[in-house]
Amino acid sequence: MEATAAEEMRVRRHLTLVALGRAPADRLLRVGRLLDIHTLTWRPDQEIAIAGNRIAWTGDAGSYPGQAGERVDRQDLAAVPGFGEVHKHIESSHLTPEFEAALVIPHGNTWTCEASHELSNVVGPRNLDFWLEPRRRGSPLKIFPLPGSAVPPTAWECSGGHYGAAEQAAFMRDPRVAGLDEVMDWPAVWDETNPSHERLWGMMEATMAARGVVEGHGAGLTDPASISAFAAAGLASDHEAATTEEVWQKLVRGIFVELRVHAMEDVIPGLLTSGLSEWSQLAFATDDRSASDTLRLGATDHNIRTAIRYGLAPEVAIACATINPARHMRLTPWVGSLAPGRYADIVLLKDIPTLAIAEVWADGRPVAAGADYLAPVPQIAWPDWVTRTVNIGRKLTAEDFRITADPGRAMMHAAVLRPFHWADDFLVEDLPVAAGDVQRDPTRAITKFAVVDRHTGQGGVARMFWRGCGPATEGTALASSLGHDTHNIWAVGSSDAAMAQAVNAVAAIQGGWALVVRNRLAATVRYEVAGLMTARPAAELDAEMQELYRAAGSVDWMHEPTYSPRWPTGFPERLAFATLTCSPWRWVLVAPTAAAPRGLVNVRTGQTHPVVW
Repeated sequence: MEATAAEEMRVRRHLTLVALGRAPADRLLRVGRLLDIHTLTWRPDQEIAIAGNRIAWTGDAGSYPGQAGERVDRQDLAAVPGFGEVHKHIESSHLTPEFEAALVIPHGNTWTCEASHELSNVVGPRNLDFWLEPRRRGSPLKIFPLPGSAVPPTAWECSGGHYGAAEQAAFMRDPRVAGLDEVMDWPAVWDETNPSHERLWGMMEATMAARGVVEGHGAGLTDPASISAFAAAGLASDHEAATTEEVWQKLVRGIFVELRVHAMEDVIPGLLTSGLSEWSQLAFATDDRSASDTLRLGATDHNIRTAIRYGLAPEVAIACATINPARHMRLTPWVGSLAPGRYADIVLLKDIPTLAIAEVWADGRPVAAGADYLAPVPQIAWPDWVTRTVNIGRKLTAEDFRITADPGRAMMHAAVLRPFHWADDFLVEDLPVAAGDVQRDPTRAITKFAVVDRHTGQGGVARMFWRGCGPATEGTALASSLGHDTHNIWAVGSSDAAMAQAVNAVAAIQGGWALVVRNRLAATVRYEVAGLMTARPAAELDAEMQELYRAAGSVDWMHEPTYSPRWPTGFPERLAFATLTCSPWRWVLVAPTAAAPRGLVNVRTGQTHPVVW
């Protein structure tokens, strides 16, 4: 899509003449089969007339009425539309968009709806400047940003941005902005007393005024009343549904379901057994997938293959990654199908049932052959506003992580959280006191967890005790600037000194991971862009991650199993999501704020509590 309506009309005037044969096409691509995604039928021996970066005409080979500067023959291959991401955080690949393009385009991905509350919480008003810059520099990946509603995620958190109705209205003036990223603070939507209530409704109003899409986040909403209220509020989608019954209940109430790959084993056979014949209200969402996992598994092609493996017809599975998300996001004039007016983004398959990709075209030219990316990667010197975002303001010491006891006490009550157990309340444990400090208890898998403010320069530290996570090995700590969704720095450790060392190491590289083992810095991973991404090739980042995994293999990690298979034993990479306040809207540790000075707060009610007493 062009940056203005006037530019778009100029392009379409020319496409009209090319389609009529009154102006020449730049190239004519002939394919053995073409998937008409609108009817889910295959058309044999087809040609695609391309003008600039768009499709001007499609039809039977030999019937194009005009001339073409170049003819390309791919009669041994089948053409399907470029794959799209209906809901993805590119930040979770940990690559900047120009390197994300090099990673995912060979997998067929040519466009992404970027769910941008991650970066929004770091760079605030500069959100669009970041996402649109690589395309300006020639990157073939189309990014349709959705600025975040969760900026900040709740009224009791601080971050690097603050969005309300005015900010969203300004974002929506750009035609490439598809809507409002997932509305996650569900209690603030329905509870008029919630401090974020008016802010969220104002952002939703600004989005709807511009005919944008308001994306939802319905984690834990499974009863008919909650689902109905969710839909009635105007929240158009949910990517959290995980069971057949939950998906069905949301589909029948008009909610567009964005199915993540880990739910497909249950949901796709279940929906087929239930007799679902209309799949246009579903799409496949990658949501969060690291560059390492994409190198190992694939991108949206992995989602499509997984759906086929669980019984979905290839044509329907492809629709769930092309026309369905494009319709939902109101982007069909530009992406989602091989039809006139759309970008000439084409995936050429050598085998349909296995989705074997031979070539990928974007903007009317080949950009990938097999696993090889052919297009140049723009060399972008990202500015300070996105590369100098870790602002603690000082060096931390062990003193910053102490939890002091009341004078004369030998034991103290402590509030204890367990990640991914999602209990309504925190645990209360009695912990020993030594040298005036409340102590960890590794015999009960109780360690210390902290969140450090990295946005304001004040370097405030909230700390408490957690159970079933972190290192038992002495002098060991793990820290990261990847802490959904405010992306303050978190640290977990067996000693206060090691925690300080790990946080300082993360700050020194302007974001990423740091692992201290037995008081020695054992590994770092650099996310120098917003503390979330790196401007490097995926293979280079993966090599650094593998070093971190190897160093983490020498550590004895505490673990307490939950109902969730996504909380595995070993290196607790999943802790990057442990401070999510959008689910289950209960007690969470946040960086210190005026509303939650100790950091322990119930994000449904705003109630705070001491961490020891």
